[in-house]
Amino acid sequence: MAVTRNTDAITPVRSSSKFNIWLTGHASASLSALGRLSRQPFASLMIILVIGVTLALPTAINVIVKNVQSISDNWNNAIDFSVYLKQDLSIKDAEDMANLIKQRADIELVDLITADEALIDFKQQSGFGEALNQLSKNPLPHALIIRPSPDNTGASLALLQEEIGNLPETELVQFDTEWVQRFHAILDIIKQAISIGTVLLGMAIVIIVGNTIRLDIENKREEIEVTKLVGAGNAFIRRPFLWTGFWHGLLGGIFALLIVQYGLYLLREPASRLVGLYQDQGKIAVTSLTITESSTIIGLAIVLSLFASWVTTARYMRQIEPR
Repeated sequence: MAVTRNTDAITPVRSSSKFNIWLTGHASASLSALGRLSRQPFASLMIILVIGVTLALPTAINVIVKNVQSISDNWNNAIDFSVYLKQDLSIKDAEDMANLIKQRADIELVDLITADEALIDFKQQSGFGEALNQLSKNPLPHALIIRPSPDNTGASLALLQEEIGNLPETELVQFDTEWVQRFHAILDIIKQAISIGTVLLGMAIVIIVGNTIRLDIENKREEIEVTKLVGAGNAFIRRPFLWTGFWHGLLGGIFALLIVQYGLYLLREPASRLVGLYQDQGKIAVTSLTITESSTIIGLAIVLSLFASWVTTARYMRQIEPR
């Protein structure tokens, strides 16, 4: 009787089975790492707080700068010239000059403020009304408030300012939004400083998480040696430490978002009162973090923590060998 081999009884290991084994191993390591964090609540909380505060600091400053910049962008719409006319110029000549400037295509609005109107306004706002009544002559000149067309560029605005300043009736031209340009330049410097600070704080997170993983490896040194004796590879041993770094980064990133959102909540009302002094409160909306920005912060925390865990385990795993 011939003996035949049943080839159907030999089932090759499919790639899907290997993937399931790999997935199960990572799920087990993930839950095990989360369990270790819960069994060491104080130490774990300290690491999460450090990561959260470290990330929340540049994030909060960046959000504040973004809100200030969005508010100051509206100030650029009022690129007004204040044109002070010569002291001896009559109201009729001032009106003629205002009408002449209105005819220019690069001018949107011209508002004449007479010397008498300016003095009355100054009395009301300065609080020196009684003292100013003793003046025998109005020391203030007529003034024009000129709003250029929005189509003007920086070069055309400079040219317009020069042309109006050269008119014989003009005593002084003041460009009211120069301070806005300086303010935006300061904001640009602050944003560059935030970028540098973020890099430095990111390095701090890597050092902190790396040191935590190093201590964890030293505490499990004997366990790692025994695991290597039974044939486990570095990838298998490294897995729980990587997941520990992942949970630190995830929870630290979420904590950073909570800090920033709570800070914005506290600042919303006083910021609205402050900005309301300069423009309509109905148009004020304190900008918070977008979904993309929030995801980026959490993702950055996870990447930094995983990087620190990977570098630390790769270095110390080579030093731990069974005796």
